[in-house]
Amino acid sequence: MQNILVIGLGKVGCLVGVMLSKNFSVTGLDQQDPHYPYALPFNTLKGDVKNDELLNSLLEKNDAVVSCLPYFLNKRIAEMAYRHKCHYFDLTEDVPTTAHIMELAKTADSVMAPQCGLAPGYIGIVGANLTHEFDSLRDIELRVGALPRFPNGLLAYSFNWSSYGVINEYLNDAEVIHNGVKKNVPSLEGFEYINIEGQEFEAFTTSGGLGTMCDTFEGKVDTLNYKTIRYPGHGKLMRFLMYELIMKNDIDNLERILSNAKPPVEDDVVYVYAVVEGWKKDKISRKEYYRAFYPIEIDGIRWRAISWTTAGAIVAVIEMVAQGTLPQKGFIKQEEIPFDAFIKTQTGSLYLQNAKGLHEVQQEKPTL
Repeated sequence: MQNILVIGLGKVGCLVGVMLSKNFSVTGLDQQDPHYPYALPFNTLKGDVKNDELLNSLLEKNDAVVSCLPYFLNKRIAEMAYRHKCHYFDLTEDVPTTAHIMELAKTADSVMAPQCGLAPGYIGIVGANLTHEFDSLRDIELRVGALPRFPNGLLAYSFNWSSYGVINEYLNDAEVIHNGVKKNVPSLEGFEYINIEGQEFEAFTTSGGLGTMCDTFEGKVDTLNYKTIRYPGHGKLMRFLMYELIMKNDIDNLERILSNAKPPVEDDVVYVYAVVEGWKKDKISRKEYYRAFYPIEIDGIRWRAISWTTAGAIVAVIEMVAQGTLPQKGFIKQEEIPFDAFIKTQTGSLYLQNAKGLHEVQQEKPTL
């Protein structure tokens, strides 16, 4: 793998291209100018992803394609990558999109790897790694929150990530394993209280965060679920908007209202929390993983936590495919990616170098 096409040059797409350009020849494609404050270290093209002639000509010249587009555009990109025998990677959390790509992967001559972001993606790699320490499993509980560091207002949120993607996660049913049975449950349900180093949060079910883990662990666990971490009160207000005001039937208008009311902030934080319970030598045991990630500087530019943790995850997986650490064709499940190998990649090492506890950040002096 030498030549890689990155489609969608928003904040995350630009950073994916920047990270990949350290080891690969990268071409970026977007219908608008890139959302990047300085000159990008790779070639960019302006064009519509729906232009078949343009996309076919680009896929013929590249060994892999990375889609950083909204989830509803990914099926078509994956189909074209399949026909051109290009490795395919994306960040989707959408379950139907992933199911479609899994079908393509059954006869693919290249890698088909969706869901390579933060959740699904990194959280699945972490959770699966914890299970290896047990003889048999009882519970796997995965939690991720991408939040403003200094929230205000009743919603206590900022749309640093795709607002369409967030709404999609809140609207679609979530796959879980409950009482040993794989099933679908409504999102914005299953509220629980979480305390992380003295900070109170809530968590509730959202769709897509488990990726393919329910299929992988069906018959092996009593409980498997994924929940999104938010500041208290957020989920109740989103349920009010989507179901009492019935704005779930007017997604475009809901997206405009939310993105206008809660624009992105520069100071954000990503919480990653995983718990696995099971038996080791006939004794019940529990393993936990918790990390907090904050904005970092990459090549002289400060990047939000949600941007670099998402971009870094997909780039690390691409590095592993290029190195031959992962299979060279077919579908790649995130939970089958070795955590130790992930963090040994050039990009994956960022998750070790930049993890902090809440108290560490509170003790830092603010920069003016």
